[in-house]
Amino acid sequence: MLTLFALAPPVVCSAMDAEDAPDDVDIDIMVNLYKKVEFPHSVHVDITEGDCSVCHHHTTGTPVTDPNCARCHANSGEQESVACRDCHPLNRFSQEYLKTLDKPLLYHINKVGLKGAYHLNCRGCHVKMDGPIGCEECHAMTDAGKKFYHTGKYAPMHKKKRHH
Repeated sequence: MLTLFALAPPVVCSAMDAEDAPDDVDIDIMVNLYKKVEFPHSVHVDITEGDCSVCHHHTTGTPVTDPNCARCHANSGEQESVACRDCHPLNRFSQEYLKTLDKPLLYHINKVGLKGAYHLNCRGCHVKMDGPIGCEECHAMTDAGKKFYHTGKYAPMHKKKRHH
């Protein structure tokens, strides 16, 4: 058992050890537009020296640092799942998700969606640590993605204007 001390009363939890985490994680939530991202989890565990809370926020049992979240989750403790998708919705503005928000939309209205959570967390750290930050350094677009985003062979042709 691990006891954490903060300004709030202590939280008792049994945190997962970093060595129990998977070596690699496939991020494949948007495989219709992008090829899966093969995330080298063990490399990131080494970089953070086993401090899972660097990426997984307070879900690992560490105290909540975001004052907005702390209003309700200051003593939440460790969660059963630390997967980003279990807290951050894939489609942040879908009718299904919006119906789950507390009434009258006072809380969780500003929680970023899954794509935003990945980009804020991952890209922010990559900028600081001089890691890859270019879109296609992490994401290879599928043909369907190129068609959807009108890029590559699906990019609009620029017609030359003729002057008469």
